[in-house]
Amino acid sequence: MKAVALTRYLPIDDPQSLLDVNLPKPEIGVHDLRVRVEAVSVNPVDTKLRSPKPQVEPQPRVLGFDASGTVEAVGAEVIGFKPGDTVYYAGDITRAGSNAQYQAVDARVVAHRPHRLDAAAAAALPLVTITAWELLFHRMPYDPEHGGEGKSLLVIAGAGGVGSIAIQLARRAGFTVIATASRPETQAWCRAMGAQHVIDHRQSLTAQLKALGFNAIDAAINLADTAHYWTELGELLAPQGHVGLIVEPKTPVNIGDPYKAKCIGIHWEMMFARPRFKTADIAEQGRILARVAQLIDEGELRGIQRETLNPINAENLREAHRRLESGSTIGKLVIAGW
Repeated sequence: MKAVALTRYLPIDDPQSLLDVNLPKPEIGVHDLRVRVEAVSVNPVDTKLRSPKPQVEPQPRVLGFDASGTVEAVGAEVIGFKPGDTVYYAGDITRAGSNAQYQAVDARVVAHRPHRLDAAAAAALPLVTITAWELLFHRMPYDPEHGGEGKSLLVIAGAGGVGSIAIQLARRAGFTVIATASRPETQAWCRAMGAQHVIDHRQSLTAQLKALGFNAIDAAINLADTAHYWTELGELLAPQGHVGLIVEPKTPVNIGDPYKAKCIGIHWEMMFARPRFKTADIAEQGRILARVAQLIDEGELRGIQRETLNPINAENLREAHRRLESGSTIGKLVIAGW
């Protein structure tokens, strides 16, 4: 099968950083599906895994997490899927990735694709959707139906992949959503996703929020630089508020006062935790994607695909990584077809 892989960890401008290769079709276990991959998308984790480091892989390593495609084969203990089903998923950081024509993936983290979306649009969703849903509704103590009613939520980096779906999920749950974005096009995107207010994360958050009438906020999700906003968020969050995080801080942060004095909940999200550690509730990720597919088909959520490159090959994946590393992407960039 065709695949895109690496053997060395190089800067993305090096043509050897991602290579077109041919590999055997993957074998599947009793809980697995073998999926014929039709579209993939890139996430910051892809670029971090590929980033320069000294080791060399003895065999080609296939990266990639987000995917949509068609089920080709089903493991002996799989329930709810059959060959021919169209599916989408975010995979498992401990297994071979989605940048290949065929992928073996645990059926418990997979769901049927939304009927309203084609393969490319569906591939934009899984990783960021699971991240946003788990962060808001599993790590932070909010109910997905009405848990935000009467509450304010600040979304730092609202125009990225996680921010784009988090804004929608939070609005649906009843939050008043304030997103941050610094350019006219990213500000417009946040508003299109449903944010009632948009402020500039390059300026004082406190001053801008006060100008909007917010002296404190009930919750925040920081999807960008954890350390940079840490002190200001501690002052902004209301007593017994909550902050959600996905990016490891580059420098130490003080988790004492004002966080301790206010009893602010600090919540980490890593969407690979369930599949990586084979937790008892691993199937929750499949259920999240199934629920989101239903909400998309009912018109309550919208896709976040911004652009598609064709076909899936090393050149286009290098271009996707390059754009993501630039920090200027909006929504999700998808690569489709072989």
